[in-house]
This record gives sequence, C-alpha cells and structure tokens, in this order.
Amino acid sequence: MTVTIAALTVVVSGTIALAIRAGRRRHIHRWLVPYAIQRLRRRRSGPRRSEPREIHLILAIADHFEPEHGGVSRDQAQRRVDHWVSEYPRALGDFRDSDGRPPRHTFFYPLETYQPEHLDALAEFCRAGFGEVEVHLHHEGDTAENLRATLCDYTRRLRERHGLLPRHRRTGRLGFGFVHGDWALDNARPDGRCCGVNNELDVLREAGCYADFTLPSAPSCTQTRTINSLYRATDDPARPRSHETGRAVGDGPPPPGSLMLIQGPLVLDWRRRGWGLFPHVENGCLQASQPPSIDRLDAWLAARVQVPSRPDWYFVKLHAHGAPEFEHPTLLGPPMIEFHRALAGRALGDPRFHYHYVTAREMYNLVRAAESAWTGDVDAARDFEMIWDGHHPQMPGEDGSFPTNSSASSSDRSSFLFRET
Repeated sequence: MTVTIAALTVVVSGTIALAIRAGRRRHIHRWLVPYAIQRLRRRRSGPRRSEPREIHLILAIADHFEPEHGGVSRDQAQRRVDHWVSEYPRALGDFRDSDGRPPRHTFFYPLETYQPEHLDALAEFCRAGFGEVEVHLHHEGDTAENLRATLCDYTRRLRERHGLLPRHRRTGRLGFGFVHGDWALDNARPDGRCCGVNNELDVLREAGCYADFTLPSAPSCTQTRTINSLYRATDDPARPRSHETGRAVGDGPPPPGSLMLIQGPLVLDWRRRGWGLFPHVENGCLQASQPPSIDRLDAWLAARVQVPSRPDWYFVKLHAHGAPEFEHPTLLGPPMIEFHRALAGRALGDPRFHYHYVTAREMYNLVRAAESAWTGDVDAARDFEMIWDGHHPQMPGEDGSFPTNSSASSSDRSSFLFRET
C-alpha cells in the first residue's frame, strides 16, 4: 500500500510539474490569477441561474487577412483574395441574423504588403454588404514619426482610392480599427521585437484609430493581465505595454487621451480537457485546429465581455488568419456553414436568444451606444458614431497616378513603399 501511494504521488507530482511547465511556455501565468479574480467577481454580480434573461450575441470576426502569407507569389495571393470574395457569398450569403442581415467579415489587411488589386476586390465585396476592411500592420524597429506618417498615408489611400474606412458621424474625421501584427501592440514583446514604438497607443489615436482589436493574444507572451474586457488605456511613452491595464468602458468618463481596446474571449473551458485533467484554453481563435462550433458558444458567452449598462448585450470578437488556402475549408466550408445553421436553430428554439452579425466598426459603435445609455435595439445603433457609407473611390489622374499625401515627407515614408500597378 505504501509503495502504491508513493508511486501515485510521484505520478501526480510529475503531471502537475509538466502542466506548470507547459503553462509557462504558453504564458498562462500572465493572466491566470486575473482570470480567477474576474470569474469570482462576475459570478457574485451576475444574475441568478433561475432568472430568465435576454441574450443578444453581438458577433464579429476580426480576420488578420494576409494574402501574401508564406511568401507566396503575387498571383497566388490574388487567387486567395478572389476565392474569398467569390466563395463567401455563395457559402454563407443565405444566412440571416436576428436583424435579417447576412454574416459579416472584417478584413484587417496588412498595410506593409499593400496591393491595390486586393483592396479593389475586397471593396466590392464590402459594398455588397458582407463586411468591411480595417488596418493591420507588422513592423520592426519602427519610430513614432514614421509610424504616424505611414498610417496617415495608408488610411487616406484606402479611403480615396478604394472607398474604404469610416468617418466620425459628428466631426467627419477619417477613422480606422487596428490589429497589430505579431500581437506586439505598444512594443509588448519582452525582447522589443515586432514593433519598437513605446507610444504606439498615442500614435494610433492621433492617426484616427477608434479602437484596437488585437487582443487576446494568448498563448503569446504579449498577452495582457486585462482580459475579457472593453476598456481604455492611456499611453505612457516612457514604457511599453501601456495597455496592460486601463479603465473599463462604463466605469466613469473616458480618461483623456486614451484608446479603446475591444478584447475577445479568453477563458478556461473545462468541458474540453488535455490528458483528461487540464482545461482547454479558449481564446476565440478560428482555424483548422479550432473550427467554429456551437459547442464553443457557451465559453464565449461566459467571458462576459460587456458594458454594465447593457447586461443583455454580449460582445464576442473572434479572430482568424483566413487568407491561406489551408484555412479555407474551415472558414468557408462545412464547419462555418454548420455554425451559422446552429445559431439560427438556437434562436428558433429559444425566444430569449438573439444574434447579430457585425463588423469591427459596428461592434465599436454598439459599445459606444451601450456606454451612452442607449435603450434602443442593436440594429438601430450599428452606425452610432463611426459611419461607413460604401463610399466610391476617386479616379486616378490623367497620367494614371493616384495622389499621395503631400503632408508626409519622402524621408518619413522611406521605409514604406506602395507597390502600385
């Protein structure tokens, strides 16, 4: 008996040690304690299980859409874009949410690999009502000055050449949503790679960014302690990772000079376990190894990414890297089709459950509406603050060229060259 107990102790201890080691490799220690505290607080403040309640699922997919991923040829990159814009309406175009709208997809397109023909195709797709384009960026060893010029030049080009990006309803100012490449927002990596700009939050805000959609980044080392939140972070130019913490949306007035961050779900899912013991980390990623499924919906809702004034609104921002061919069967094939079919089935069987397909911009607008004590329905607040009007682009000049931003010097743009046809 003593030998058996000793052997069992060794096995259990070894298993725990392996789990701890694996958890540290996946940087779970960065957010596990805040997660436990958050769960405890929300469980105490949430409605009782016996109380009936309305659920409005506000669902956005933020696709880090990189047609040139893997260093493919220009022709292959274009075929990837063409496949998306032709297959998406065919596969998903017949589905409708509780407002009668089709599934919506947000393409966060990488500005450092800009190809005008990609954006022309995506713009027509968006004007057909299936999504919108926002800004994605990978950069290394950058400076605030170059980043600012790059963002202003690129966003102006997206608007004027391709008719993309929204404007502020009141001021008319051009705006954009943002996802940072390699998850390294505000120089978040411990080694300082994949960014270089400690005051990136300020630069983004000054360039017109209305919200960042990068997080969660788990299992990356860039994951913040703040999880499952809608919050505003204020930049400290003297240090990186200023978005580690911030003020929750709805918790008092917005701090001056702050940027909103809209996070997706990051929870432990005990229904799916490794080795039969340890919970799966649900991070809202959609890919071949994590296909969309109605079985994941409860975990996304359990993250309770919400604004206190609208406890019936559940913001679920998922993310994907959908351009490469190996992701097409998941995001444009049977798993995604069955997911949308299951959403419709759930709404049909439960009159308290409603679901709303939104773009990143519309999700931001709904967050702002909830923060502003909006009492109306979801559909009426999709254009609450930032408006995209399906604007058609300007035509090139007589020489076939498109005007560049004269306010940025050639030296400012030296590291960022647009490749035009």
